[in-house]
Amino acid sequence: MTVPVDHRFLILADGQFGPMSSKTANSCLRYFPERIVGVFDRIEAGKTVQDVLGFGGTIPVVGDFALGLSLGGGASAVLVGIAPAGGQLPEEWRGWLKLAIEQKLEVWSGLHTFITDDPELGGLARRLGVRILDARKPPAHLPIADGRAGEVDAYVAHAVGSDCNVGKMTAMLEVRNALVRQGRKARFVATGQTGIFIEGWGTAVDAVVADFIAGAAEDLVLKAAQDADIVLVEGQGSLIHPGYSGVTLGLLHGSMPRGLILCHQPSREYIGDYHGREPWVKIPPLSDLVRIYEDAARPVLPTKVLGICLNTFDLDAAAARRAVTAAVAETGLPAADPVRFDSAPLADAIARAATEWHQSR
Repeated sequence: MTVPVDHRFLILADGQFGPMSSKTANSCLRYFPERIVGVFDRIEAGKTVQDVLGFGGTIPVVGDFALGLSLGGGASAVLVGIAPAGGQLPEEWRGWLKLAIEQKLEVWSGLHTFITDDPELGGLARRLGVRILDARKPPAHLPIADGRAGEVDAYVAHAVGSDCNVGKMTAMLEVRNALVRQGRKARFVATGQTGIFIEGWGTAVDAVVADFIAGAAEDLVLKAAQDADIVLVEGQGSLIHPGYSGVTLGLLHGSMPRGLILCHQPSREYIGDYHGREPWVKIPPLSDLVRIYEDAARPVLPTKVLGICLNTFDLDAAAARRAVTAAVAETGLPAADPVRFDSAPLADAIARAATEWHQSR
């Protein structure tokens, strides 16, 4: 999927705008704030994005949807920035999205419910000639993986994690930016709706039929490798997550990475709140996770964890630095929080591995 990148967005995040509850909104605010006119959330209305997230500057949070559409000279699109329970379209949103479509604004959505298929909203958009981007809608024809990702000339690195929402996409974006600054031809591969919104292309693999997840990953790697020396594949889920491990394994085997970046939130002891139930899957030590991922990849293509990416947003500075030091001591690998501190340890580890691999061929 390829998307236009010239819109000015009002982000719809009603009732869930916060550091951990609005992943899509937060990432878009981090990576293209200049294109965001405001955030619609009736709970945090009257604040700025900076007030709520600790970054993002003076972008306003408003509690009136119509007012939000007129901010900053007027939005040209509405971007769904949260994931309601089950990825479904809340009934209350219909009036807001109908208003946007009637004003000829595009709607960008990462919901599992495709708005284009909604009889009312999709029908209205078609009648008015308004584009709805359902970023999770997979391509019509995807292959079954057959190992071609392991044959590309680019070095492939992949972000994996201890849990969902620990920073796998952010890790690869920050590393990509650092490698580009070093003069490397690095390309980020988006495998989820947020990455697609940021990068402008990709496939949301969690909406792909299970038999074709690895094939979708392979297809993305083949495309990215056409004009890159280093391909950085966004991760999804976790091999130890009881609900989402399937997509994680499909990505791992389909993209056939030669290097991995293991992502973790040091303050998190259990797989996060599991659909309202008490968490029961304890996250193992980082050294065990390194072994779990390397063992899972080995039969298809041997790989090595190259570094540890930590998400320390909820720790004070001293505790965050202790967490980085502890990760290095435990695993013997470079570790960093690439947002809070510096992405260089992770970028340098991938650059070294890529150089060694290219020289050995």
